[in-house]
Amino acid sequence: MVRSFKALGIEGTVTQDPAVVARASRVVFPGVGAAGKAMATLRELGLDQALRQCFERGIPIFGICLGAQVILEGSDENSAACLGLLPGRTRALPRVDALKIPHMGWNRVRFLKSHPVFKDLPAAAEYYFVHSYYPAPDQAAMVLGVTDYGIDFPSAIGWRNVVATQFHPEKSGRFGLKILENFLAWDGAYAE
Repeated sequence: MVRSFKALGIEGTVTQDPAVVARASRVVFPGVGAAGKAMATLRELGLDQALRQCFERGIPIFGICLGAQVILEGSDENSAACLGLLPGRTRALPRVDALKIPHMGWNRVRFLKSHPVFKDLPAAAEYYFVHSYYPAPDQAAMVLGVTDYGIDFPSAIGWRNVVATQFHPEKSGRFGLKILENFLAWDGAYAE
């Protein structure tokens, strides 16, 4: 993630300090691992409250992979209670046909709505995924893009000042960098 921002000429701060997060002008919330352990760590460090404060203040927040999953109310993984920034639950990818789980590799995202973070991206662009779960917001209006992997699952979601991707823009080449660049220019306002 740090290298991606450096490629864009941006110096960011990597931190586990909730005071630094609470003062941030924007937050990128990546994640790997399991929902239960991630939420336990966020609570232990006080980062759950710092993220909620940023959300309430309208600070632009970008959740990536596990960061996209735990912004919802709960997760089927570890039956974890999550941040609850958006209503919904993280679901397991179903075992469909002969598709392997975890889903790993390059896939397209079919963007359903326009959003400042996803502007100027070609429809044929592919993004890098590695996951077994996906975010499922309660409201269809929060689904900004879907990806076909046996089912059409939400791969880009957003509401108010939060946007999130199940894929990894930092590992998705020039189109991923374009998404990060768009996020850096976004003021956090989003109206459908």
